[in-house]
Formats: sequence, structure tokens, C-alpha cells
Amino acid sequence: MNELNDKSPRTPHWSVALIPLAFMVVVLSLVIRFFKTGALDGGSQVALLLTSGLVIAIGMFIYDIPWKSFEDAIAANIGSVATSLLILLMIGAVAGTWMVSGVVPTLIYYGLHVISPKIFLFACCAIAALVALMTGSSWTTIATIGVALIGIGDALGFSPGWTAGAIISGAYFGDKISPLSDTTVLASSAAGIDLFTHIRYMLGTTVPSISIALIVFLLVSIFHSSASAIDIDSYCASLESTFNISLWLMVVPVITVVMIIKKVPAVLTLMISALTAGVTALIAQPGIVAGIAGSDVLDFTSGFKGIMVTIYGQTAVSTGNPELDELVMTNGMTGMLPTIYLIISAIVFGATMVGSGMLRSLTEALTRKITGRFGTVTATVFTGIFNNMAVGDQYLSIILTCSLYKDLYDKNGLEGRLLSRAAEDSATVTSVLIPWNSCGMTQATVLRVATIEYLPYCLFNILSPFMSMFIAAIGYKIIQKEVRR
Repeated sequence: MNELNDKSPRTPHWSVALIPLAFMVVVLSLVIRFFKTGALDGGSQVALLLTSGLVIAIGMFIYDIPWKSFEDAIAANIGSVATSLLILLMIGAVAGTWMVSGVVPTLIYYGLHVISPKIFLFACCAIAALVALMTGSSWTTIATIGVALIGIGDALGFSPGWTAGAIISGAYFGDKISPLSDTTVLASSAAGIDLFTHIRYMLGTTVPSISIALIVFLLVSIFHSSASAIDIDSYCASLESTFNISLWLMVVPVITVVMIIKKVPAVLTLMISALTAGVTALIAQPGIVAGIAGSDVLDFTSGFKGIMVTIYGQTAVSTGNPELDELVMTNGMTGMLPTIYLIISAIVFGATMVGSGMLRSLTEALTRKITGRFGTVTATVFTGIFNNMAVGDQYLSIILTCSLYKDLYDKNGLEGRLLSRAAEDSATVTSVLIPWNSCGMTQATVLRVATIEYLPYCLFNILSPFMSMFIAAIGYKIIQKEVRR
């Protein structure tokens, strides 16, 4: 009788672990089908929590795994991303203050002046990269400046596929290396790596990939026969009439870059950057700050309220130009809450997989014969792409990929930064290439260019997985410790 009461939990077979994964794919597919671009507003999170419940039910009622195992795993996993969640809130604050202060509008204003038919695709990629780097969002970049560039490309006689490919390539490059990017933060935290260490290490694959892409875009532009020309003065005039455009505003990003170089902790860097931009907004854009507070005159009350709303809430500035109105609208820290909600839900799902032992069984089955840096990175890359196709969301793909391979990298004597880079080179950048993925669906809708039409021209996104495997093959800056057998 004592033996029956003291029986130890059994570990689920790897095939059992496929049941909740298949359930998650089905539910997420339904969410994406019915909610489309709104899938991340709550449907995907609920799907993850439902799947977590299924894992717990299987573990407790079939394999006698105690609730305490799940509870401890959830607490440990959420605790491990607490700093990342704070960083995401600071990212929202920076996004709002940089926009209202005129930093981002100034970057766009001067960036648009370099557009010429003979460098158009090159300029599209470069401008999108710069805006995404400064805002930390490929989605915002594509939905705002990308829409404008699509229109310019049509007027210049460029095919929508080429233009969209250049925009997406630049936006995803800038997003990947931006400390303001939620996917960059997520990949580094999921692999247990410092944010800026992760960004610096990614340059080894991202710079060669974007360089090749830029060269191709430049050559295509040079040999393109322009059908007509478009005047962008009105676009810039709208920016200039709404914001006080000045190169002095570049002091804010310069200070931020200096702090990054000096390796100031990410939370502190973003906090100082947001506060600096907030003070700059009061000086450079007093009318806009007062308007956000619902006042005609900037005083202490309207200034305080305006900056606070800019940091935490939604701001909308009317420029008279629909595309610019979309660009200059920000959501502050509030806009990061769906992403935080998604991360917490994904962390709970991952924790239940760990607590049940399913993740360990699945990982052992997948990685049993994988050895060496090339084999490990290649497996990571293909898993990241597969996860994008299976779960239909880049955030989930990043978390799943890092969770599956974290122990294998330790086992094979490879650094965690190699895992986070491989995950970004696959799970992050290929999401936009898959029609049923939330990213692919969103960009096709925003740009009004079918995913299959722009896919061949997203050169950076296509090259990145191959570059990751190539760098692993030659071993450039990859430290591998001797593994004891």
C-alpha cells in the first residue's frame, strides 16, 4: 500500500509531447484565421494558456505529476524574464518620447531627401533600417514609412515586390540590431544572454547579409529605367510644418549610442534615453506637448501631463498627411502590454512543458545525434523556420527554439549568444516570409503586396539563415569548449 501511495511521477514519452503542440497549432490557426492581424491582441495568448492547461491535465491525471512541479516551474520562468518585461515597458516610453520630441521625424525628414530613382531600392532599405533601428519596430516602420515608399516606388516604375522586399529587408535588419526591439529583447532573455552582448554578436551575420542585400538593391536601382518621378517635397513639408526639425535633436540618439557603447545596463540606458527625449520634447516641440495634454499653451501642468501621456499612453499628432499621422502616433508603455501579455502566456506554456518533463523528452529525441557547432546551429535554424510555419508567430517561435536548444548548446560547449543569434537569424526574420504567419499576414495587408509576391525580394530575410549556418561552418568568432564524452 505504501508503494502505491509513494509512487514517483513518470516522464511522458516524446510522442505525448506532440499532443499539446498539435493542439496549440490548431487553436492558433483558428485564432489567426478569424482574428487575422488582431491575433496578438488576446487570442494567441488565450490559445497558449489553453494549451498550458492541457499540458497540466495530461501531467497530473495521467502521469501523476504534482501541481507543485508546475507551480515552481512557472514561478521560476516568470522570474527569469522580469527584467525583460521592464525593458519592454521602457521601450514603449522611448518610442513615445522619441516621436513626440521630433527625433524620429527628423531622421525621416533627412532620410527622404536621399531618395533618387538611381538609388531608390537602396534608399528604401537604408531608410527602413534607420527608422526601425531608432524605433525598435519593423511593424511600425513598414506600416508607416513603408506605405509611403510603396507609393513612391509605383510612381517610379518599380514593381511592388521589389519595393516591398527592400523595405522589409531594411526594417527587419534595423529591428534585429535595435535595443528597443521586443523580439531582440525576447531572444536574448530566452537564451539567458545580456541584451547588448546579443546585439553585438548578431553583427557577425547581420552585417554581411544586409551588405549583400544593399549591393543588389543598388545595382537593380542603377539599371532600372524610371518611368516617372515623384515630388516628395510635400511629404517633407508636412513633417516640417508639424515638428521643429533640427539636427540638434540628434543629441538624444547620440547619448543613447554612447551609453550602449559604454555598456550601461539596458534598463538604465532606455530610462535615461526616454527622460532625455522627454526634456527635449518640452524644449523643441512645446506646442505638440501642450496639445497632447489638451491645452493650447505649455505651462507646468500641461507640460507634466503631456510628457506623462507620451511616456505611458497613446499620442496622436495631426500633420494633414494620413501616412504621417499613422507614423507619428505612438502608444507608449501601454502599447507594450499585449506583447508582455503574450510573453507571460508563452512563459507559462514553456514552464508547464518543463514541469511535466515533456520538453526534456522532446529535446532529447530531437537532439540525440546532433553534435558540433555546424550541426547544432543548422538544427536551430531549421527549427526556428519550422516553428514559424507551425505556430504562426515569431514570438512563440523564438521562445520555443531557445527553450528546445538551450541545454544542447551547454552540452556541446557552445555559448548562449550563439543560440540567441541563430534563433534571430531564423525565427525572427523568416516569419514575414510565411503567408499564414502573423507577420507575413500583417505586412501583406499593410503594403497591399501578397507575401508570395515580395518573398523573392526580401534578400536580407532569405540570406540570414544561410549566413548563420555559413558562419557556423567556418567557425568565425565561435568559441567551443571541449566537451567531455
